[in-house]
Amino acid sequence: MSTFTAGEELAPLTVEVTREQLVRYAGASLDFNPIHWNEAFAKEVGLPDVIAHGMFTMALGSRLVTDWLGDPGRLVDYFARFTRPVVVPNDGAATIEFTGKVAVVNDDGTARVDITAKFEGKAVLGKAQAVVRG
Repeated sequence: MSTFTAGEELAPLTVEVTREQLVRYAGASLDFNPIHWNEAFAKEVGLPDVIAHGMFTMALGSRLVTDWLGDPGRLVDYFARFTRPVVVPNDGAATIEFTGKVAVVNDDGTARVDITAKFEGKAVLGKAQAVVRG
């Protein structure tokens, strides 16, 4: 018997992303691409400013799901496409808003959760979906 209900909404998650977090993530992931920390370089290659790592943004989306589950071990699979960068200002933070909804409950007790991630009102992850088990 599944513990999930199709249509069930997850508690929303709002995250303030700062440049300090990007530097820390770069150290943890070993992704030191200067577009994630060097404003001059980011602008030189055509970006509006420093941008968050796509995988960092994706990880925050998984946090929405694992917080809801209460056990990260129940997250079976997770997929997302990067559709738009999250621009992180030097002074302040970029606000990303995450929401999720149980889209399908499967006969095997797993469920698919559709995740929405928005920055400045626009989606930054496309087709973000998690498979979870009860």
